[in-house]
Amino acid sequence: MDVKNNILSDLPTLYDQSKGLQNILISRATGGNCTDSDYVVLRRVVLNSKFSSLVPDFVKHARDLNQFWQMIKAKYASYAERRSFIYSEFSALINAIEFDKTGMRPAFEKSIEIIDSGYIDDMWKKAIERKANDPEGAITLSRSLIESVCKHILDIEKALYDKNSDLSELYKLTSKLLKMSASQYETNLVFKQILGGCSGIVNGLGQLRNNVGDAHGQGVVNIKPKPRHAELSVNLAGAMSHFLLSSYTESYKGRGS
Repeated sequence: MDVKNNILSDLPTLYDQSKGLQNILISRATGGNCTDSDYVVLRRVVLNSKFSSLVPDFVKHARDLNQFWQMIKAKYASYAERRSFIYSEFSALINAIEFDKTGMRPAFEKSIEIIDSGYIDDMWKKAIERKANDPEGAITLSRSLIESVCKHILDIEKALYDKNSDLSELYKLTSKLLKMSASQYETNLVFKQILGGCSGIVNGLGQLRNNVGDAHGQGVVNIKPKPRHAELSVNLAGAMSHFLLSSYTESYKGRGS
């Protein structure tokens, strides 16, 4: 098995990869199980990104987990101190990636890549697997899945869109292309209501992580996402992604034949 491809497939966005790198270091610093090869791959990715200046100095200097271990065990004696140090050192990097948004998009959506029901099911499964232990990551992956499907459809149809468009705008363009916009069904109130609900679901998914995540300085009122929040996000994202793809397939299946 190609370890590099495996870890980057499981962590498709730069945000996921940075969080994954952080979690590997926390695991190593607190007696957990982690893989040195995964650390090497993720370290290389963040150091080669445009956010490299924000990568913690100890990551730049530690080429493998053993070098990191020698540093952290000498610097802090307790697990709590080690966790606090690592979280603090990674906060600038992770916040910058999230606010910039470019690091929130998966690398696999760069071009007109083949996206089919199997692809959606695979990404859906990865998000499901993460919902219990990493609710934030599952929510981010769910949102990324719908973004990928929308961009895939827009790219195939050569529809213009801003590369920095948020999920709400991408879905609006895609639904209009597929004639799924609620505004296009003024005379059919049932379809208008259903499609308006779909739009609301996607908009909600786009905002869910910001509202329940921990990266926006919400202070004492902040609510960390729980597995049930992640489960809702994952299930809605999977269903909507399948709906978009099947709608596209149905609308364009006979074209050019």
